Amino acid sequence: MELKFKVSGRIARPVEDVFEAVADPAKLSAYFTTGGAVGRLETGATVQWDFADFPGAFPVEVVEVEPNRRIVLRWEANDGPPEDSQATAGAAYMTTVVFTFEPLDDGRTLVTIEESGWRETPTGLKAAFGNCQGWSQMLAALKAWVEYGVNLREGFYV
Repeated sequence: MELKFKVSGRIARPVEDVFEAVADPAKLSAYFTTGGAVGRLETGATVQWDFADFPGAFPVEVVEVEPNRRIVLRWEANDGPPEDSQATAGAAYMTTVVFTFEPLDDGRTLVTIEESGWRETPTGLKAAFGNCQGWSQMLAALKAWVEYGVNLREGFYV
């Protein structure tokens, strides 16, 4: 069994606009990273994201970017120390996040976010569910901001 998930949503804007709303740190900060984002999502970069609900900026490794098609990120799993007595206590590990952007015939963009790589433990499962919720919220916030200029997350956490 591999702990992973996939969420998707349709945004009523061209793929270029939707991709830029994720790749550009100023745009991402306008609706998602409530504490701000520093650094454009470009292959090989390490950027910083900060959230009001998880205070303190943390690094996000940008593994691969195909403009208007795909973004692959890696970041530290947020599930605490391993429960396996054979593992090193507190050993950090990374999960992988893949965004895909698909232009649709009606002018909308299908955005899919997949995340994988958690430990197959109760804390890994809990962290995966939490991130699934977070990415679903991100898609809703992306849609509201790109289509209507509304920041759904403003004041939501603090």
